[in-house]
Amino acid sequence: MKLKHIALTMVGNREWAKRHKTDLARAYKKSFQNLKSIIKQQVKLNIPIMTVYLLPSKVKDPEQLFVLVDSLITFFNDLIESNILQNNMIKVSILGKWYDLPSRIVEPVKEIVNLTKEYDHFFLNFCLNYEGQEEIVDACKLIARQVKAEKIDPEAINKQMIKENLYSSYFIPPDLIIATGRERKFNSFLLWDSAYSSFYFPRLLFPDFTAKEFVKIVKK
Repeated sequence: MKLKHIALTMVGNREWAKRHKTDLARAYKKSFQNLKSIIKQQVKLNIPIMTVYLLPSKVKDPEQLFVLVDSLITFFNDLIESNILQNNMIKVSILGKWYDLPSRIVEPVKEIVNLTKEYDHFFLNFCLNYEGQEEIVDACKLIARQVKAEKIDPEAINKQMIKENLYSSYFIPPDLIIATGRERKFNSFLLWDSAYSSFYFPRLLFPDFTAKEFVKIVKK
């Protein structure tokens, strides 16, 4: 079966840094190098949609959040400057409450989304300040407002209506979710959309999760 949508978590940077007795910045640098190579494989393997969980909504460590935000800015700028998005007509969308992040990341997010808004050959979704339960709660709030405004009948609420109000409303659910890290869990990622997805747990920290590993899983 041809995979149309693959979702991927980016877990294990803090643990990798501790194992290698190095700082978080180096771990994230390696992770984003891997991710850039994986994006190239998305194109090469002709996978229409890829969704990557980059930043959860509750990062407890302020230092980790600071380093990750700086690493994200560098990554977004690198994607733009390398012309990967432009050459392959990859549209970037952001899922989550990215507008609540530190102001220095907001403009780079706007830039990469605006640059790619007309592209439609491939779709690359980044989850920033995202949490799967919050996504469902926000969808319920949107529907509740429509009920309150008497625009819809409560009896008309169904699965399709909930999907239409999710952050991921424009995208089909993932066929496959690859959850990195040593534990077999996917951290509240695409909770509604993952109901019928297949899961793969490579037991690798993301800085060790190369494009080669990605291709191996996809081709299984």
